[in-house]
Amino acid sequence: MVWSGQVITLVGNSVLRFSLIIQAWTVDHQATQVVALSLCALLPQVLLSPTAGALVDRLRKRTALQLADLGGLVAVGAMTAVYFLGDLHLWLVYVTVALLGAAAAFQYPALSSAVPLLVDKEQLQRANGLLATAKSVADVGGPALAGLLVVTGGLGAVLWVDLVSFAVALLTVRIVRMDGDSPGEAGTRKRLGADSLEGLRYLFGHPGLRGLILVFFTVNLVMVFGFAVVQPMILARTGSDVSALAGVNAGIGVGGIAGGLLLAAWGGPKNRVRGMMLGVVGMCVSAQIVMSMVHGVVAWTAAILVGALIMPIVNGTLQSIIQTKVPKERQGRVFGAVLFVSQISSPLAMACSGPLADHVFEPQAAAGTGLAGLLRPFVGTGPGSGMAAMLLIAGLLGSGAALWGLARRAIRHIDVLTPDLEKQPAKG
Repeated sequence: MVWSGQVITLVGNSVLRFSLIIQAWTVDHQATQVVALSLCALLPQVLLSPTAGALVDRLRKRTALQLADLGGLVAVGAMTAVYFLGDLHLWLVYVTVALLGAAAAFQYPALSSAVPLLVDKEQLQRANGLLATAKSVADVGGPALAGLLVVTGGLGAVLWVDLVSFAVALLTVRIVRMDGDSPGEAGTRKRLGADSLEGLRYLFGHPGLRGLILVFFTVNLVMVFGFAVVQPMILARTGSDVSALAGVNAGIGVGGIAGGLLLAAWGGPKNRVRGMMLGVVGMCVSAQIVMSMVHGVVAWTAAILVGALIMPIVNGTLQSIIQTKVPKERQGRVFGAVLFVSQISSPLAMACSGPLADHVFEPQAAAGTGLAGLLRPFVGTGPGSGMAAMLLIAGLLGSGAALWGLARRAIRHIDVLTPDLEKQPAKG
């Protein structure tokens, strides 16, 4: 029931996000506009995640999930009202997207820490795979539905669909029973500021978890640097062909669905760390290195589909490690800290990638000079080749970061150095 509600609300959000990306690109055909929109969504989510995790641990998980969905409903509802009043400006779009990002800061730790209340430990990776599938269903259905709604009903129809999706998510969470769902003990609570740092202290107090999350910090920094320009690269290389972009985005969704279902059926790698790190290498090679070197919608879709297939396995395995090594009463704070540390590099990468694409790499590619010029034999020439060079560089650096993490003993042997909770000796 929770999964079904998440599918619907994620589809609604995907429809809105895709529609706004197309509108941002059509303003002046600059990558910076598209990246700025993504940055407005990500930055509040990352910055608020430690505090959101602390609040999640103070509330029932059901209540936290409802507050996250309610926040999204209010934000989109306000934007809908302004739109139909005829006074919607671009800055209001950015504010709404930022508010949706703030609501998402609560959703990730709340949903991740609610999963152990719904399934047994042996099923955690399978459940995480199903949740990853929900996101991928949105990636497939969102762009297609957005294209249909924009043509037939405009942005107003898109906004109504998103409002309904949030209402459905609220209803499904409300009627599901979560055994053991209780708020944190009042007597153990600190001030909210100190409580927000508790998850960070827990992560950095365990060498294996600390090393693991720092690897993901580095991987996200370089991978997001490349992924931030994928959509403008495709638009530039296809002459702003929206159907081409929708096709590639659908490939991301199809791959994600397949990967999530594979994880749900398979249960994930037995050696979780090795599986994760080799999965990151596979993502970088396929969705970035190969993606930057091939041409055409079919080749782009195939390359990014393989990378998207691996992503749910990587993310689901990471979640299962946290879910089995962190006490349930701390999981909200720790998941908030995981999101903060692993994603705090992403806004920096996004903020740099747009201007670098527009003012450095694309001009270099056109003139055949600089780093983009050196990479022309691999990424080709013409509009978008500078952004392809950025994607190639990101893939190489991301692969190197994952292999470095696999070589670290504290990370490679995390199950020995930081056993799962039921394997740890009792403290006397």
